[in-house]
Amino acid sequence: MLGKFLALFLIVPFIELMLLLTIGTRIGIWATLAIIIGTAMVGASLTRREGLKTWWQFQEKLTTGAFPNEELLDGLIILIAGALLLTPGFLTDTIGFILLIPASRRVVKGWLRQRFSRHIDTKFREL
Repeated sequence: MLGKFLALFLIVPFIELMLLLTIGTRIGIWATLAIIIGTAMVGASLTRREGLKTWWQFQEKLTTGAFPNEELLDGLIILIAGALLLTPGFLTDTIGFILLIPASRRVVKGWLRQRFSRHIDTKFREL
């Protein structure tokens, strides 16, 4: 697990730096900065919109007495997407925008459910 995080924190910044340098030399520093700032602003707005929509669905589930498990996963994914969109870089922005699309969130939620259930099954077997 530690190795995966170490690789993530070394590889992603390296890729981001290479993309920024490559794109910056092709379109110029000011255009690159404008894109980075623009995607952060648009990303923050979209994250807020999706987050509020999920919050309303969460509250609606609570008022009906149902457990808001889908909304909790949506909220987690939207939080991660927002963090990625505020991080300067093209790769993180792309992943962040993809995570804000409801259809792609369904795919990620399915993957997360699978991982969580596998983890829970393993923990119960240890007991």
